[in-house]
Amino acid sequence: MQNIRLEESWKRVLKDEFEKPYFKELTEFVRGEYQEATIYPPAKYIFRALDLTPFDKVKVVILGQDPYHGKGQANGLCFAVGKGVSLPPSLQNIFKEIESDLGNPPRDRSGDLTHWAEQGVLLLNATLTVRASSPGSHQRKGWEEFTDAIIKVLSEKREHLVFILWGRYAEEKGSHIDFEKHLVVTSAHPSPFSAAHGFFGSRPFSQTNEYLQKHGEKPIEW
Repeated sequence: MQNIRLEESWKRVLKDEFEKPYFKELTEFVRGEYQEATIYPPAKYIFRALDLTPFDKVKVVILGQDPYHGKGQANGLCFAVGKGVSLPPSLQNIFKEIESDLGNPPRDRSGDLTHWAEQGVLLLNATLTVRASSPGSHQRKGWEEFTDAIIKVLSEKREHLVFILWGRYAEEKGSHIDFEKHLVVTSAHPSPFSAAHGFFGSRPFSQTNEYLQKHGEKPIEW
């Protein structure tokens, strides 16, 4: 991973993490995996969420779990897929909730959520890489500690952010957030297995925009 560019503001606030033993072990593991197997996302996209949404520009954090493990799907942003790729079921449900919540369809139905990231929505997976067709294969290798550090530094050094936590896994990862400084929006996961049990009707997008406007920030064009 040492040849992969990382946006300067993130490099600055996370510099201590790069010197820790777990991160050096993670680097060796990930480098070896890319040499031995098909890994997603493409190596140039591992830190894409951070590159598109600099530390000082973050307004909203959406937490995912693993990158998609199917060919051509993962693009470095949680829940997103590249243009021309069929929408995964969870993303279909996210778009349904946007239309129900805001009364308008999503601005871009392609599944490429770059326009969210460029507005300050950090689309962060807990684990940033995965083996093809092997969900969870890169869990407990160090990525979770690294992404915990991202959440912690945002919570500590920024104010009035919105953290959107869908499902139990994301809620547990949210234990690092200061609930008094930030808005934390929780609900069931948008997966087809749980969307009807608390995701639909949770209105995360209007809640987010109302909070941002209350604190003098421009709302997100979802």
